[in-house]
Order: sequence, then structure tokens, then C-alpha cells
Amino acid sequence: MTMLDSFLNGLAVVLQPMNLLILTSAVFIGFIGGALPGISGVILVVILLPVTYGMDPTAAFMLLTAIYGSTVFSGLITAILYRAPGTPEAVMTSFDGYPMTQQGQAGKALGIGVLSSAIGGLVGTIALIVFTPLLASVALRFSSPEYFALAILGLTVVASLGGKLILGLIGAALGLFIATIGIDPLTGTSRYTFGNLNLAEGVGLIPVIVGLFAISEVMKRTLGGDAHQPLTKVKVKIFDSAIMRKIGVTLSRSSILGVVIGILPGIGASTAAMVSYSEAVRWSKHPEAFGKGAPEGIAAPEAANNAAAMGALVPLFALGIPGSGTTAIILGAFIMHGLQPGPTFMVTSSELIYAVFAGLFIVNFMILLFSKPFIALFTRLLNIPYSALGPIIIMCCIVGTYSVRNSMFDVWLMLGFGVLGFLLEKIRFPLVAIILGLVLGPIAESELRRSLAMSQGDLSIFLSRPISATLIYISCLLLVIAIAAPLIRKYKQRSKCRETFS
Repeated sequence: MTMLDSFLNGLAVVLQPMNLLILTSAVFIGFIGGALPGISGVILVVILLPVTYGMDPTAAFMLLTAIYGSTVFSGLITAILYRAPGTPEAVMTSFDGYPMTQQGQAGKALGIGVLSSAIGGLVGTIALIVFTPLLASVALRFSSPEYFALAILGLTVVASLGGKLILGLIGAALGLFIATIGIDPLTGTSRYTFGNLNLAEGVGLIPVIVGLFAISEVMKRTLGGDAHQPLTKVKVKIFDSAIMRKIGVTLSRSSILGVVIGILPGIGASTAAMVSYSEAVRWSKHPEAFGKGAPEGIAAPEAANNAAAMGALVPLFALGIPGSGTTAIILGAFIMHGLQPGPTFMVTSSELIYAVFAGLFIVNFMILLFSKPFIALFTRLLNIPYSALGPIIIMCCIVGTYSVRNSMFDVWLMLGFGVLGFLLEKIRFPLVAIILGLVLGPIAESELRRSLAMSQGDLSIFLSRPISATLIYISCLLLVIAIAAPLIRKYKQRSKCRETFS
């Protein structure tokens, strides 16, 4: 049976009335969960995992993977409207999406986000279906030195965030430090916990993200005299030919980057969004527009994170290795149902796999179909005075943060980071640099130490392996360019001034 025949058989399974109802329900569950700050795909999948135990395996995994895909998309809604990312994958989207909302272009920003998410998801799903064996073999070539080099490349994003490079480096260093708090992953010893058992698991990503972005924004809007949000009707326009021409190249590049990064186990869609945003800035003719409402600043992270979400399923199905936190939960669900993903899984469970593939393919069209009515309902919150909306956002943040680990300590951490974010924004500190260090820190540290263990302390291992050496050379080149470019611009401006006065 050919791949096309298998896909069509899977599509026939999905289009059965009960399975189609399950898929549609999963999309709306994902929409709601992703749009609420602090709720993520991991939480939703964990909550619904017991429900799937009594379900048919095909229906169960259609449900879980559809929730996963739609949650990654819907995080952009609150990121754009309130600068309160509904999911960690949508952090970068808020950087240009929220300024467009402030400029009265919320509908345009949401339309770009919806279109980019659907295209990225479709590219990722097609790659998942067609290139699973090839992409899995590429991922197998990556060892610790390559993962470390990729993390270093990701950290060079701080050079493209705008503002002062030194503040970006300080932010990344702070994020890297926060990432070291907790139990050492290799030795099991406590680090910087000060005897507090709540810090033994480390500082969670959710309290930091929700605090720095959502809570700080509520504080800024409330204390800054912007307590009432103007009545606004958001009209989402998804297909705009002028915008599509403008972001076309960005969508293509970011979707491909998202797939490639997504299939690397443990890297995740958040990293894909950060790297793609950075590349969009680097390739742009107007990098100064980013952070102020650039359409490419929405298209790049949204195409990448949705493509990466699909790419993360490649190592799960082909190797039995989860590519992200959510796929790790889905792997547990497979085991719970008596299934073991791996090299023979495509043969032994072909009907289930292609039903999941077909379901994910349809989910991306459902995002295009159902996003506008969902956003229309959700954006009615814009008519609520901010004096009432602010406390609602804070309540959602508290509930979402608490639900991750059932920890009030995390809630206090979130509020503390909210105050920190509010103060740092007053000096225009790039908050995303902290998130960058926190996300990439564990990867960089673990893979660095494993690499040095492999080479018995010889640092040349990073330059003796072609892939890691290339990534490190690119990182160094990008940092040099970031430092040199402003100096060159200043030199040219001075030269022009001299010519003018001479």
C-alpha cells in the first residue's frame, strides 16, 4: 500500500461522524485552553489523559494530538490582544502583535497570526507525513555537541532584540542563572535552593512567563493611568493579498525552520519561534520595525511554532523519543494503551498513525474555519473596562499557574516576576532575553557537560564535528555582525555629516 493510499484510508477514518465530532471538540478545547494565560497543551493533555483510557486508541490519539495542535495556535490570541501569551510558544508573537493592537490593528494582527499558524501547521503536517523517515535519520545524527551548539545559536537571538546588546546579554545571563536553580540534572545535588524544598524542582517556565508578560502588563496599564480600554470592534481579516505578499518569504523560511527544529528531541516549539523571529529580523530590510508592530514579527514565530509542534511528533512516531513536553505525555498515553512507538510502529499501527496524520491535516483547516467566530466571541472582552478586565486576567493567571504544579509558591513567584517585569520595562529591558536564557539554559548546560564527558574535557570536540562547528561559527559571525553593524552605521552617518559641512 502506497503512502497516499494509507493517508486516504486514514482520512476515511477521521471523517466518520463520531471521530469528526471528537476532532471538532478537541479543536475547541484547545482553542479555550490555549487562549487562557497559564494553560498549555501539556496541562490539557494531562487533564484529558484519564478520559482517553476507555476510548478506542485511534479516537484517543486523534483527540490528544488535535488538542496539542490547536493549543499551540490559540496562544496567539491573548498574546496579541493583551500581551498575555496563552502558551509559552506565543511569547514572541506578543512582541509585534500587541503593538499592532495598540495601533488599532488588532484584527489585522490576528489575521496574520491565524494564517501563519495554519500554513506553518500544514507545512509541518505534510513534512510529518512525507519525510518522517528522512527527518528522523537526520535527528539521529545530532549528539550532545550539536545540541549545545544549537542552544548557543539560539542565544544569539539577544543580538537581534533591539535596544542595547549589553541589556540583552544581561537578560540572557539572568535567565541562564534562573535555569540552574533546583536539582542538578547530572549529579542530583541541590543548587541555589537555600533549603527551600519548593525550589528543588527549579523555577517553572510558566510562572516566569506569566509574571513577566501578563502581570507586568496589568500593572503597567493600571498604574500608568490606562485603566480603561477603548471600545473596539475587532474585525479579523485572514486573507489579505498585500500582507500575504509581504510575509510570504518569512512564512516559507519560518515554516521550514520550525519543522527542522521541531524534530530535534527536547528543543521545542518555543525555541523554534525564538530562532525564527531572530532570523526574520536578520533578513529584514527594516529590522528597526520589529517590536513596533511588524507583520513579519507575527508571521515568523507563529509559522515556526505550529510547524515545530508537528515536527516534534516525528521522533515520537519514528523513534519512540518525545520531541517536546506535550509529546512526552502523549508517549505515556501510547504506553498506557499498550502501544510502543518506534521503528516498527509505522508497520504495526499504520491505520492509527495515518488517522492521526489525517486528523492533524484537517485540524489546520479547522483553525482557518473556526478561528474567526471564536475570536469574535473572545474579543468581546475588549468592551469590558480594564478596571474589571485586569482582575479577571490576574485570576486566570493565578489559576493557570497554580494548576501546573498545584503550588502556591509558583503563584508568589509569578507575582514577584510580574513586579520585576514592570520595573525592568521602565528601562526598556528586553524581557524576552530572560525567557531565552531560561528556555535554552537547561539544554545548553546538560549538553555541554555531556559533551565534555564524551571528550574527557577537550573543548575541541565542538569544532571537530562538522555540524556543531558550523553552528558555532554561525553564532560567532552573527554576534560580530550585531556588534559591528551599529558601528558601521554611525561611521557612515558621520561621514555624511562631514561631507555635508565640507
